[in-house]
Amino acid sequence: MTLVCTLLTSLEHFKRESADADTVMSSPADQFRHVKALTFDVFGTAVDWRTTVTEALVHAAEHIQKADEFSSLPEDLQTNLKSMTRDSWGTFAQDWRNSYGSFIISFVPGETPWKDIDAHHRDSLLELLEKWHLSGIYSPDEVERLSKIWHFLAPWPDSSEGLHTLGKRFVVSTLSNGNQSLLADLNEFGNLGFQRLISAEDFRAYKPNPATYLGACRGLGLEPREVAMVAAHLGDLAAARSHGLKTIYVERSREEDWDRDEQRYREAKEWVDLWISQEEAGFIEVARRLGL
Repeated sequence: MTLVCTLLTSLEHFKRESADADTVMSSPADQFRHVKALTFDVFGTAVDWRTTVTEALVHAAEHIQKADEFSSLPEDLQTNLKSMTRDSWGTFAQDWRNSYGSFIISFVPGETPWKDIDAHHRDSLLELLEKWHLSGIYSPDEVERLSKIWHFLAPWPDSSEGLHTLGKRFVVSTLSNGNQSLLADLNEFGNLGFQRLISAEDFRAYKPNPATYLGACRGLGLEPREVAMVAAHLGDLAAARSHGLKTIYVERSREEDWDRDEQRYREAKEWVDLWISQEEAGFIEVARRLGL
């Protein structure tokens, strides 16, 4: 009887050790073993829009104030422009970005006339200049050029290296609300290494519309479970997950819309398949966790 008890105890101990070993072995690489492609959000996830846009706004304002024609502007307009600090332009940049969020939320596929992000950036810049009592400081050509700064955003320090590394095993593609020409310029300017450029423009719908996530999977010739969405925005990942994609969260400075104290943020910690904190090396860490 004692021998039987000893054997049973040993068997239970072995089962527990095996279970522990399985847990340890369930690495991110194992969890993503069926994944063949990674689709990336771009603005805020792969590129640092805030720094580039703020610097461009500051530079443009300084250039205008040094130009000969500045003195011919109405006095109140000159005063308003001179009162703008770097922090003011940072707030202006955030307003510009916020207008993009409002635009895509209000867009209804099949009902709202199609408008790409380039057109939105130009139109919203004009609206913001008026809101900030700066309308008229730039010519139409200058407004057009300034609105195209979104084509030349600096990548995060880890983006290029991380994407090139991930591209050795996975198809790395954009899945962005940016239009095709915008994405092509960002990819070239930042040496990002995206092998495919998938845009909301392809589907005449903006994320988080299902057509974007499912359309990207079809475009890649893959099932949703074979694709992982990479983003710095949990709302984007929640939508992707609802359509069967795996999820990778890469935390970026000041990008998350969900408050850390919110229940949905805490719950996301449970359902996100791979979570990279801001202190880690972004896409480089994603590659490391996936065994590259």
